[in-house]
Amino acid sequence: MRPSIVRLAVPAAVLAIALAGCAPAPIYKPTPNNAAVPPAQVSREPERYAAADVIWGGRIVNVRNFADHSEIEVLAYPLDGSQRPQSNDTGNGRFIAAMPGYVESLDYPAGGLVTIAGRLNGTRTGNVGQAQYTFPLVSVNQSHVWTAKEMSGGHPNVSFGVGVGVIR
Repeated sequence: MRPSIVRLAVPAAVLAIALAGCAPAPIYKPTPNNAAVPPAQVSREPERYAAADVIWGGRIVNVRNFADHSEIEVLAYPLDGSQRPQSNDTGNGRFIAAMPGYVESLDYPAGGLVTIAGRLNGTRTGNVGQAQYTFPLVSVNQSHVWTAKEMSGGHPNVSFGVGVGVIR
């Protein structure tokens, strides 16, 4: 390799590694039994994914508390490489995350973004508005509600340009 190419390649490689280091790692490790399918597909073929593990996320629609467990209805979104819901994407159906005990609705606020890891545990028919819908049920092992800071973190604020700028 010519010395001038090496001088250009080394800084480019260092920059690529530095930018890749800005993205947070995934929060949950997939299991060997993990089904990498969206909730909408599980709604259509629930028997195909019985007892599979999933890592899903999305926007919290509501929380319902019962005597021995709580259920969080979630509008699913695709997850990025850090398993954060990509709420600017199209929805991938809905699911119900079942959690043992009482879940404080202030900790899981409607409109908040959540990622869960758990096991599929059948389906339940319910309504979304006036339309009937089949919700996949997930027995939650782990959950994470994302803060605004976490959602914006990991995206490098890097820009290149030539010129003069004024920041007020």
